[in-house]
Amino acid sequence: MIPQINPSQFQAWVATQSAPVTLLDVREGWEVQTASVTADGFVIKHIPMNDTPARLAELNADSPIACLCHHGARSQRVAQFLLQYEFTNVINIAGGIAAWAQTVDHSIPQY
Repeated sequence: MIPQINPSQFQAWVATQSAPVTLLDVREGWEVQTASVTADGFVIKHIPMNDTPARLAELNADSPIACLCHHGARSQRVAQFLLQYEFTNVINIAGGIAAWAQTVDHSIPQY
């Protein structure tokens, strides 16, 4: 089971981690250009969902990873995929960028 956190809980989760956090944005490039979060105490890595298997080596299995997409479904699938490859500290951001824009940063465009 993949832990779920709301965007409003994300910074608190980041603060509890002992290693640098990667926010893995699994949306398509046009989506990232349309609406993105700003890194604040974490690193953002953009790997579209379908590219994840081929680019798995770009991620550190020992670091905490939070997966993000538009509404939370694609990121949930990627998080589950990462667990199969021995990533141990993976969460899903419930509601995705849409929920982030509604609850954390109202300047993020909705699409």
